[in-house]
Amino acid sequence: MTTQETLFSKIIRKEIPADIVYEDDLALAFRDIHPQAPVHILVIPKKPIPKLADAEPGDHALMGHLLLTVKRVAEQLGLSNGYRVVINTGNDGGQTVDHLHLHILGGRHMNWPPG
Repeated sequence: MTTQETLFSKIIRKEIPADIVYEDDLALAFRDIHPQAPVHILVIPKKPIPKLADAEPGDHALMGHLLLTVKRVAEQLGLSNGYRVVINTGNDGGQTVDHLHLHILGGRHMNWPPG
């Protein structure tokens, strides 16, 4: 797996400003600049993993941490009526930045199927 520089790498290093809502040693959460819902947050690992398909068994704890970070951020933002978590993977999955990221979408009713 080769890692390339991404927009998210620069956000992690604070070279590009972002509206950060949560940060710890392993993860960063910030508002999406093109929101698809009233609340649209991206949760990213600080470790550069290009896409979900590139996660390895050694990333087990990190992957769990990302989901618990989603829960924490959703609670922090008052999404008590629910929210959707989306991970786009690869071109056909709609992934546009080659750095694993989880979308938290909330603040309105989510339709199904999503698309």
